[in-house]
Amino acid sequence: MVKLGVNTVLFKAHTLAEAAAAIKKSGYDGMEFSAIEGMCEHLKLDSWKEQKTEIKSILDDTGLLPLSTEVASMDKERLLKAFEACAELGIPIVNIGPGGTANDEASLQESIEKIRVLCELAEPFGVSLCVKAHVGNAVHDTPSTLKLMEAIKSPAFGVDMDPSHVYRAGELPEKALPSVISRVKHIHIRDCKGPGPGPGEPETQACGRGDINLYDYFKAMVSANYSGPVCLEVIGRDLDLASASIIAAESYGYMNACLKMLSK
Repeated sequence: MVKLGVNTVLFKAHTLAEAAAAIKKSGYDGMEFSAIEGMCEHLKLDSWKEQKTEIKSILDDTGLLPLSTEVASMDKERLLKAFEACAELGIPIVNIGPGGTANDEASLQESIEKIRVLCELAEPFGVSLCVKAHVGNAVHDTPSTLKLMEAIKSPAFGVDMDPSHVYRAGELPEKALPSVISRVKHIHIRDCKGPGPGPGEPETQACGRGDINLYDYFKAMVSANYSGPVCLEVIGRDLDLASASIIAAESYGYMNACLKMLSK
């Protein structure tokens, strides 16, 4: 069964406890811990052992599932810390971008090789390393994602399919998803107003407020029997707690309604 969650980067101006409480009140099953250096580190990879008791207490108190963490870095040492932390905390998925430069075959091959090595490092920890097509990066659309999928055989590898990046690459995400779904282990979800290059203001990233056909995206997801996490990832300026909570709650209502309609 699909589990809905929120990347805590939406609540980057607030504590992890405040983020978790708001995410729970909004109706979600779980959360994705932001560990993005320089942006939002609710999971502090350099001192995660000191956080361990607090994190487990927050999860126990809220009943939220630890669905994933976003590291957004290909630094080997940082990812090794993430793999260790996730194995200990019960977080099954680590999400990163692919790095490199779009429309550059040499850069794509370099990124693929780096990801291959990182997946092999993840294997002993029993966690999955998921990579998404990212605007401007070597893997930025469906064709480059398919090349990555073909090259990486590690059982620790997964695709993180973010419809907003694929949409800004000029594709229709609902049409693109079936071709990569066989390796999808995680979905970052948000809406997008206009062709980019950025996803727009946080408010227009709320599900249902932008231009992406998210209903048909969910339809493709359900038709393929996808059962992994779907985590709202909204980035941009710092938001007060009420504004961030409204975006989370509105998006939950939209996604939950889609899933209920599609289950009939």
